[in-house]
Amino acid sequence: MNLTLDPPARQQFEPAALDEGWSELDALEAESVHILREVAAEHDTVALLFSGGKDSAVVLRLAEKAFWPQRVPFTLLHVDTEHNFPEVIAFRDHIVAERGHRLVVRSVGDSIRSGRVRLRHPDEARNPHQSVTLLDAIREHGFGACIGGARRDEEKARAKERIFSFRDEFGQWDPKNQRPELWSLYNATIAPGENIRVFPLSNWTELDVWHYIRRERIALPSIYFAHEREVVRRGTALVPVTSLTPPRAGETVERATVRFRTVGDITCTAPVESDAADLDAIVRETEVTRLSERGATRLDDQASEAAMELRKRQGYF
Repeated sequence: MNLTLDPPARQQFEPAALDEGWSELDALEAESVHILREVAAEHDTVALLFSGGKDSAVVLRLAEKAFWPQRVPFTLLHVDTEHNFPEVIAFRDHIVAERGHRLVVRSVGDSIRSGRVRLRHPDEARNPHQSVTLLDAIREHGFGACIGGARRDEEKARAKERIFSFRDEFGQWDPKNQRPELWSLYNATIAPGENIRVFPLSNWTELDVWHYIRRERIALPSIYFAHEREVVRRGTALVPVTSLTPPRAGETVERATVRFRTVGDITCTAPVESDAADLDAIVRETEVTRLSERGATRLDDQASEAAMELRKRQGYF
């Protein structure tokens, strides 16, 4: 498995020397650490959504810093569609085993087999159905708060989200029924059955994330870096050729050098053509891009302009 280097545990949590100055990245890190500590202070049972993707890897690093030298007081939770890239699942399991975190995996496939989720046809994308599995996991474990790696720059529905986002007893999100967050004061009070979703990367951009990954030397799945892969061109998207996404009649399979800007369900995550094989090259590439990673590569978000907001209203992260 190809991972970036991760420094020794004690070294990775040492603060920068004061004479190095206070950068914008330091300010973002400090805000996120404050948010994570607020969650821990307000709720005893908290899930940190960890898929193995770059944003969840950054949130996990921030949590490790926030509570060092104690262990992270959150349960890692992955809502698995069973249609994930194998490199990402292998990375997820490697990080959990290496660092001794507690991981709970709940599967959309199990929700389908138990009748909790019903697909309209067998080849339907499973991403929109993650809400049911997530809400079941929240009830099963009594999570009062769930921490995710979503950022406001990703998509316009996420730009409406507060850092502490209130969800009602049905797990639903109402953008008009949110709490003020003046002076970084957060209201995490909930009634039984309600839930708070927390987004410590709200004020980060994709470029901030890559700068932080480079600075902290955070390990990532290999598919974030340039590699050769069989793809077909479908509209403006490159679709990876897999058993779940075979070429359609009339499509030509080609081998291209690509990387993934975001990772998720194979059926709705497209790579981009890129020769960026290291973090410096990815930072340079991200500095000049005009499209967010979801806008460029997430096929499920392109179904309609309201696709993400509709899913969030149903309980999606």
